[in-house]
Amino acid sequence: MTHVFIMTGAGISADSGVATFRDAGGLWEGHRPEDVATPQAWHRDRKLVWRFYQLRRAQLAEVQPNAAHLALAVFEKRLQAANGSLTLVTQNVDNLHDRAGSQPLHMHGKLEQLRCERCGYRVTDLDHLEPDSFVPCDSCGHDALRPDIVWFGEVPLHLPEIEQALGKCTHFMAIGTSGVVWPAAGMLQTARQRGAQTYAQSLEAPAHLEASDHFEQGRAAQAVPRLLDELATDLGI
Repeated sequence: MTHVFIMTGAGISADSGVATFRDAGGLWEGHRPEDVATPQAWHRDRKLVWRFYQLRRAQLAEVQPNAAHLALAVFEKRLQAANGSLTLVTQNVDNLHDRAGSQPLHMHGKLEQLRCERCGYRVTDLDHLEPDSFVPCDSCGHDALRPDIVWFGEVPLHLPEIEQALGKCTHFMAIGTSGVVWPAAGMLQTARQRGAQTYAQSLEAPAHLEASDHFEQGRAAQAVPRLLDELATDLGI
């Protein structure tokens, strides 16, 4: 049975206007990652971290899924109609895949969600976006929910499901990712070693790319629909 595993990174959302971390003028500009994206930063200066993420959360209303997000949702329907299956995993914390019609595994959390460190309560909340007002926990009364984001030093989410899907995939595709952030960075190599046909798309060749990988260079909104059409042709769907 055909099982396609697709991993997406910041490059797929860049064409929707979502700033990437490493670009000049990107989200880290003016802040060191250790000042806004670690548990230690949250406990040291909650106001700074909260404001940083509130501005990012507000940005979700200003961006829309692009052609790459939409093409992935269409491809999954075509694959399912041919009795295949797809696992979509994203390193991104935006909700653009979801809004395009996909149901990805968000391994780094969701920007639209908030979580209570005291009781584990989670809530989807894009109504309270004031940069200087914390959102208390409705479950236990804790004074401030934190962004439900996997920060540096924390364990990514859904790892057992991801490992299981990676182990059975027949085709693997990495989209818009640099190939340097672990554990996602090792997935292309792992899939290749396990015999999967491998595809990659990004502005620049990702780390660990080999000659056997089908590489499509360019911006995601243009390159991903084309690459998915090629994969569909290879699969006969």
